Amino acid sequence: MTTGGTAALVRRPDGSTRATLLELLFDVVFVASLALTSTLLAELHTWAGAATVLLTLTAIWWTWSVTSTTTEFYDPQQRPIQAILMVAMVGSVGMGASLPKVTSGHALVFATAYVGTHVIRGIILITKLHQQRHRSAMIRATRFLFWFLVSGVFWISGALSDTALWTLWTIAITIDLVSAAARYPTPGMGRVPFDQYERTTAHLGERYQQFVILALGDIILVPTLQVSRGEFAGLRVAALFCAFAIMLLLWQVYVFRAGELLEAGARAGRPARVAPYTHLVMLAGVVATAASFDRVVTRPTGTTPVGWLLLILGGPALFVLGRVLFTLLVSMVVPWRRMLCLPLPLLTLPWAGRWPPLLVTTAVALALAAHILIPGAARETTPGLRVRQRDD
Repeated sequence: MTTGGTAALVRRPDGSTRATLLELLFDVVFVASLALTSTLLAELHTWAGAATVLLTLTAIWWTWSVTSTTTEFYDPQQRPIQAILMVAMVGSVGMGASLPKVTSGHALVFATAYVGTHVIRGIILITKLHQQRHRSAMIRATRFLFWFLVSGVFWISGALSDTALWTLWTIAITIDLVSAAARYPTPGMGRVPFDQYERTTAHLGERYQQFVILALGDIILVPTLQVSRGEFAGLRVAALFCAFAIMLLLWQVYVFRAGELLEAGARAGRPARVAPYTHLVMLAGVVATAASFDRVVTRPTGTTPVGWLLLILGGPALFVLGRVLFTLLVSMVVPWRRMLCLPLPLLTLPWAGRWPPLLVTTAVALALAAHILIPGAARETTPGLRVRQRDD
């Protein structure tokens, strides 16, 4: 239910932690952009192309992450925050639609959509918080806006200069990531205090889990679209079922103790600080996995090219690595069982190039199943985030 625009924007500690319907719609729009990055990655065959996709994926993800932090700190039932969500959705559509044409004269569309989303959000927040005389929240919003204006200079400059495009955009996204890690140090205002990270609620953890679950759906969506456009052959359908199996296995990897881990770490404010970075690694894994099945369902037989191998083996490995890092950085517990199972698919590399793509994906699915089924400790974290005395 929408409330009036005069109520306090800052979320009350006793407020609802459930995601609103508009937030869920916001997630769906962004997941659609992720599907476009998977399709684009499947069509590229160079390291430069893969780096391009990674950079644009990071920008799309960063827009989602910062906007979700906004709905954690501010009340998503208020009209100004709903307006921010809608602006971010428009920005996501602009970034997604321009992805295939970034290198052919439409870079300015992508840069404008990205920078515009962050700048408009900052202007709305600062204006409304100034009217409500909420000084500490206004300073917080100003810190965010300051750094997005700094990086925005490089985003727009890169879009206007084709020769310097990727150099300037790399500087821009680095500024965005590093300034957040450093808690947005701003001249005359200092950094975001640690206690503002510690006040995060279950809402933020729920938002991340919801987004990852939706994103995993791209692993089956992308190859399904590919199969629907071609011949409905037996091996192509088998590859589609393999994609479905890997999607479910990665889901199991993610959800195991995820809620408990987020809840236990919230007292130290760690999830709010490390989740954007570790989940970026997981999303890169999802995009690579979806791209690999876009190729595998097209040609499930024959030998497997090196580029396909990197996607088929690297995608799930990146996802598991991101999950390992999240466990490690939030709970300071080393998930040994996950780490030991991580390189299992890589053991097939000496022979996998001569295997059919469908067989390679089957080997990956078996390795993920082993990762889940091998007995281990029942917990990945203990109350109070104490280091465990035994391995996972």
